[in-house]
Amino acid sequence: MSRSLWIMGALLMALATPARAELWGYIDGQGMAHLAGHQVDSRYSLVLGSAQTQREAAAQTQVPGKSDGGQGLLTWLEFAPEVKAVQPYLREAAARHGVDMELLKAVIAVESGYKHDAESKRGALGLMQLMPDAARRYGPVPRLSLSKNQLLDPRTNVLTGAKMLADLIKRFGRIDAALAAWNAGEGAVRRHSGRMPPFAETQAHVHLVLELYWALLQHSMPAQAQHLKIHKNEP
Repeated sequence: MSRSLWIMGALLMALATPARAELWGYIDGQGMAHLAGHQVDSRYSLVLGSAQTQREAAAQTQVPGKSDGGQGLLTWLEFAPEVKAVQPYLREAAARHGVDMELLKAVIAVESGYKHDAESKRGALGLMQLMPDAARRYGPVPRLSLSKNQLLDPRTNVLTGAKMLADLIKRFGRIDAALAAWNAGEGAVRRHSGRMPPFAETQAHVHLVLELYWALLQHSMPAQAQHLKIHKNEP
């Protein structure tokens, strides 16, 4: 099985929930992309969702000849200066730690919106919103604390975060469980048998990343490979 098909299969399993998440977004006048799991207001266009929701959104917002707003958001993630600035680090991290660039892009978009100096109220820092304890564990020199300035350095932040994400995926064997551990902590995932814990915030966060990851994968594929058909073996 090719790596691309393995990725698609893993995502289909992770996204196979009774209620599929949706991904909405828009780009403001300053060129900043905004993402949400629902339509916060009329500025938000549907990037990815069910066929029914896509038809409803198109009927409400599209006019003949106007392209979909969601496609513009994906284009922003491909060409925005702040995104392009970290591309070399994304390529380096993907090659070094075996994590797809599209997944790293999705995590950064949801975590920080590509603000390299982002700092959360809990003390998470940088593009991938790393906590100092995690950075100490996965940083360039294990068990060595990194200063705030070091954690805010884009290359250090991306390489450290990619190493952590690769370890979580290897340890839990599922992308959604790894992202849940990223958001809620490894202990929370272990207490729920290695699966996503029933925390609304964590579930929303994970599905937002997965939906954006899936959209980025589709966006990066050639036209002839944008559809996937699964044939089940009949008993």
